Amino acid sequence: MNYDIIVIGSGPGGYVAAIRAAQLGFKVAVVERTELGGICLNWGCIPTKALLKSAQVFNYLYHATNYGIIASDAKPDFEAIIKRSREIADQMSKGIQFLLKKNKIDVLAGTGKVKPGKVVEVTSVHSPQSAVSNETKEYSAKYIIIATGARSLELPNLKQDGKKIIGYREAMNLPKQPASMAVVGSGAIGSEFAFFYNSIGTKVTLIELLPNVVPLEDEEVSKTLAREFKKAGMTVMTGSTVESVDTKGKLCKVNVQTRKGEEVIEAEVVLSAVGIVTNIEGIGLEDVGIKTEKGKIVVDDFYKTNVEGYYAIGDIVHGPALAHVASHEGIICVERIAGKDVEPLDYGNIPACTYTNPEIASVGMTEQQAKDAGYEIRVGKFPFTASGKATAAGSREGFVKVIFDAKYGEWLGAHLIGDNVTEMIAEVVAARKLETTGKEIIETVHPHPTMSEAIMEAVAQAYDECIHL
Repeated sequence: MNYDIIVIGSGPGGYVAAIRAAQLGFKVAVVERTELGGICLNWGCIPTKALLKSAQVFNYLYHATNYGIIASDAKPDFEAIIKRSREIADQMSKGIQFLLKKNKIDVLAGTGKVKPGKVVEVTSVHSPQSAVSNETKEYSAKYIIIATGARSLELPNLKQDGKKIIGYREAMNLPKQPASMAVVGSGAIGSEFAFFYNSIGTKVTLIELLPNVVPLEDEEVSKTLAREFKKAGMTVMTGSTVESVDTKGKLCKVNVQTRKGEEVIEAEVVLSAVGIVTNIEGIGLEDVGIKTEKGKIVVDDFYKTNVEGYYAIGDIVHGPALAHVASHEGIICVERIAGKDVEPLDYGNIPACTYTNPEIASVGMTEQQAKDAGYEIRVGKFPFTASGKATAAGSREGFVKVIFDAKYGEWLGAHLIGDNVTEMIAEVVAARKLETTGKEIIETVHPHPTMSEAIMEAVAQAYDECIHL
């Protein structure tokens, strides 16, 4: 065997699995066909947050008089914003390169394909200028972990051409700022890009098939975000379907079927943010006999496929397609391989974050899900209008909402919308993991003034003990 473990893909699932495996004493290699760090570090989580930070800074300057500061002539420099985002992505990718080298992990540059007998075929990619044909080598390992991630989903009526109809990758690297944009899909990706472009002056129309934006969130959260988007000048169309897009003219003509009938929206660019599709084609799954179902690789609780020695983690398996989920799956997978006593991942306690303004963070059941599951519930809600820190910061939009089982006190869910709530949700995740009661949260001294004390206030409100409402 060339290696103990070969990981195909270096995203937040793959590189984390590789590093944890190296820490456990395995000889490890990672196969990567493009940039180390995968989509998340290079074209997803990190560079989008850099863009959103620029939008936030511009918003502060734009509303500087609200804070007693005169800042005239503030305007976004689109090229500089994009350049900063790309530099941050490059910096993070180099950080992964350092970590892999530090842990003595070999990087096999090229496209990986699994073969029978615990073999990975790696085809290196050469530039056209080199006039060298692609070179293929085979490597063997005791264990192979597939972590090939996902890409932007293309709908038949929304084919991406990379110029007028684009995906998230092009959206963070456009050569110039579009005057107008139609964003199709209001999940985390669509809502974040809609917020970013709207903030820096692009006329944005957000189109969502379902009745509410960010449709996986609690309904109150969804309605609050839609209201804030509209206040910021964005056009929000829910319960609407894009039937077709005519790209022949200077502007795209987007035919939208709404509840009131058909409407044509004109936009310079159309961003398709309707979801993702897994990268499992052409990687040898059929040759090995690895089972797939509905576009995902079938695995057990510890990410083992139906074929001995082959594992899969991240977006290509069941569960939410989130970076932090993939990382934990990778750790559980290699620790299980190492013979450690590990627990399966609790997919009911995974935090989700959307980095719009206001931010959204949630974990567990929504209020409606809890009711549908037959729980008798206690609901507590604390608005940031009653928060001293939020008022002082000038960010009073939003609230913290908590849901408890009235009979046994189980913390069923929490849903936050407001400034910095993505930094606050971890308290709820940890408390749920530890099976903490509402009473214990109420009795936990939270610092004042902070945004985080709103969690304690919301819990207190659920138990009729809230002081500040």
